[in-house]
Amino acid sequence: EVRLVESGGGLVQPGGSLRLSCDVSGFSVWRFVINWARQAPGKRVEWIEGTNAAGVTTEYADFALGRFNMSKDRTRNTVYLDLTNLKTEDTAVYFCAKESFFATYTREEYVPETRGQGTQVTVSS
Repeated sequence: EVRLVESGGGLVQPGGSLRLSCDVSGFSVWRFVINWARQAPGKRVEWIEGTNAAGVTTEYADFALGRFNMSKDRTRNTVYLDLTNLKTEDTAVYFCAKESFFATYTREEYVPETRGQGTQVTVSS
């Protein structure tokens, strides 16, 4: 059974940082594209960034450049998303997703192939 389980969300002040984890079972993160995306209340799903199967190529949405960075753990079947310099507008449910093909989703709403339930990130003072 394919499962993606996110964790690491929480309440953080503006300017703060968080590390989100995506624990995967049922497939290897080194054989598929992994994306991170988010959804704020009342808004469409927004793609953040994605990395190819080998983990050597990563593409980012403009708002994520220089602030958010994903990585694959070489010892565990886990993918991370490091969030830095968080802003109040980053408040959303963040989730990871498995994809068969590498693509960016900067114009249209992102519809993931397979996704986890997500973890809440709240940025507030």
